[in-house]
Amino acid sequence: QVQLVESGGGSVQAGGSLRLSCAASGSTYPKSCYAWFRQAAGSEREGVAAVDSDGAAVYEDSVKGRFTAYIDNAKNTLYLEMNNLTPGDTAIYFCASRGTSYYCGGTLNRNYYLGWGQGTQVTVSS
Repeated sequence: QVQLVESGGGSVQAGGSLRLSCAASGSTYPKSCYAWFRQAAGSEREGVAAVDSDGAAVYEDSVKGRFTAYIDNAKNTLYLEMNNLTPGDTAIYFCASRGTSYYCGGTLNRNYYLGWGQGTQVTVSS
């Protein structure tokens, strides 16, 4: 069973930056599809970024131009670089994965992913 461990969350002021990491292990599939989600208090979990098999990422509209998602395949680690953070980015951030033998198209549909990390808190103050 895949294990996902996030790190890198914390508290920053508006305009600041953070880099989240998600170390993956235990998958028995030849490849995995990865994505980042977040859940603010009182809100549903929403997709933030997903990376396809070519390394390209798709983003939720509010983070485009500010967040960058990428994978270091040698380390089996997914990253999310977050710049110009705003209080609206405050949430628990989760990484998600799904093992596959096929191409990862990069989807922000949370129902697609079967493995989830425990989450890391990001708090942005104004």
